[in-house]
Amino acid sequence: MSAPALVGCDFSSSPTRRKPIVLALGRADGGRVVLERLLPLDSLPAFAQWLGQPGPWVGGFDFPFGLPRELVEHLGWPTTWLECMEHYARLGRAEIRETFAAFCAARPAGGKFANRRFDRQAGSSPSMKWVNPPVAFMLHAAVPLLIAAGVHMPGLHPGDPDRVALEAYPGLLARELIGRRSYKSDDRGKQTPERLIARKDILTALEAGRTRLDVRLKLSNAQRDALVHDASGDSLDAVLCLLQAAWAQRLGPPRWGLPDELDPLEGWIVSA
Repeated sequence: MSAPALVGCDFSSSPTRRKPIVLALGRADGGRVVLERLLPLDSLPAFAQWLGQPGPWVGGFDFPFGLPRELVEHLGWPTTWLECMEHYARLGRAEIRETFAAFCAARPAGGKFANRRFDRQAGSSPSMKWVNPPVAFMLHAAVPLLIAAGVHMPGLHPGDPDRVALEAYPGLLARELIGRRSYKSDDRGKQTPERLIARKDILTALEAGRTRLDVRLKLSNAQRDALVHDASGDSLDAVLCLLQAAWAQRLGPPRWGLPDELDPLEGWIVSA
C-alpha cells in the first residue's frame, strides 16, 4: 500500500487569480519528498471543493487552527475548540477587528496581543492579529471550510482519517535554513536580487536535506526555476509546508508529531 499523498498549502483569505491559494502536491519516496505539481486555487469555493475530495492525504496548512486561550477566556467565548470556532465563524470581519482592537487597547505596550503557547518559540504571528499578516481573517475564512469538509485535525477535532490537516508555518523552516534573511515580497519594488538568492539558498538546503526534519526535497529543473522566480514566495511557502507535512507523516498517527502538551483549544504548529 502506497503512502498517502502529501500537501502543503499557502493560504490567502481573499484569493484571486493574481494572488491564489497555492497547493504543493507531492509524495514521500524513501527519504525524499517528491514535488509533483503546484496547484493554484483562485477562490475559497475552489479550496472547499478540493478539501472535499477523497484522500488519502496528509497536509500542512499555513493558517492558524485556533485562537489564544487567554483571549477566548477574556471574551467569554466557548472554551471547547469546535464551539469556539463555530462562534468565531458567525462573526463578521468588522466585528472581529473591533473586538480584538478593544482587547489590545486595554493592554500595555509590548503586550498588546495574546499569544498561543508556542507562538514565540515558532516565531509565528499571534492568531488574533488582523493586519500584517491578517492571520485572524485567514483562520476565519479557512477553519470553517476544514470543519465542513470533515477532515481530521489531530488534537483538535476528529474527522476522516484519510484526510489529515495540520497547522504548518513556513517561516519556522525558512528561518532554520537562512536565519532572518527575507526571501519574499508581494511588493514589486521589494522583489530584490537578495531575496532571489535567499530563495535559491532555501531550495539548495532543502534538496541537500540540511534541516532537522531530516527530509530531502526532490525537484525537476523546471520546478526549481519556478520556485526561485516566484518572488511572492507563495509557491515556496507551500513547499515548505509540504515538507512539514512529510515530517508529520513519517511520525504518523495518532499524534503526527504533535506534543502531549498541545492545548486542545489553541492547537499547535507541526514541527514547532
